[in-house]
Amino acid sequence: MDTRAIVGHGRFTYAVEKRWGRGPGGVAAFGLVSGVATDSRDRVYVFNRTPDPRIIVLDRDGRFLGEWGRGQFKHPHGIWISPHDEIYLTDRDTHLVTRWTLDGQLLQSWGTPDRPGPPGQPFNQPTRAVLAPDGEMYVSDGYGQRRVHRFGRDGQLKQSWGEEGSGPGQFALPHDVCVDPRDRVLVCDRENQRVQIFDRGGTYLGEWSDLKSPMAIFIKDDVLYLAEGQQQVSIMTLDGEVLARWGSKGTGDDQFTDSPHSIWVDSHGDIYVSEVTGHDKLQKYVRLD
Repeated sequence: MDTRAIVGHGRFTYAVEKRWGRGPGGVAAFGLVSGVATDSRDRVYVFNRTPDPRIIVLDRDGRFLGEWGRGQFKHPHGIWISPHDEIYLTDRDTHLVTRWTLDGQLLQSWGTPDRPGPPGQPFNQPTRAVLAPDGEMYVSDGYGQRRVHRFGRDGQLKQSWGEEGSGPGQFALPHDVCVDPRDRVLVCDRENQRVQIFDRGGTYLGEWSDLKSPMAIFIKDDVLYLAEGQQQVSIMTLDGEVLARWGSKGTGDDQFTDSPHSIWVDSHGDIYVSEVTGHDKLQKYVRLD
């Protein structure tokens, strides 16, 4: 009999695997997991921040496959894997965005190592970098800049927008960015408790408010998955309608002890969520048919 806790609702119902990736075949424990993502073969890449910053790779059953990046990072933050299986990483304290192969070969770097960019310019503690379908790159920048940067397909800075504040187009902390299937740019404005919506050129289109510190977005098959720092995961339509939601503060399998920080959905519809402030906080939610 399946004794796993169940969360979600309707076609978005999941069995909780709180200790996924630990134990025989896996790792003894994770450190502080800043981010998680999967590649086209559903291998899982864990961006571990402490005590030893690196990428840990496991298969979808939680078996350890390898690791890389020791000595390459100071403060791992965001991870995103492109449809072409290239990894985009943000290191908050080196002020860098980097692009890697799946086995840890550095392909490209943006920013000046260990030096924040000038006011309004890349980068000052960036949080995440993603590609649009046409190859443009968007970066949320983040703890120091309160900006979003848009790079052309040639890798050159094309545009930036945002300033500190709580009005339209302003940010308290842009913690994540993505381009949705409607060609809109969505930005997790964490401390303002909202997701702001822009066109590709940075024109404000609207927002979803009353969220609980939105941290990270993942979109699959026109469904939006949102990790919220105040112990909540929400599954929504692209119009902001909630399809399923769970979480509260606590130690139960359907709860979070710390702050959900990263979210990813694999090809099977299974969800991975990592938490920060606490160590060894990574769980998998297996979608039930």
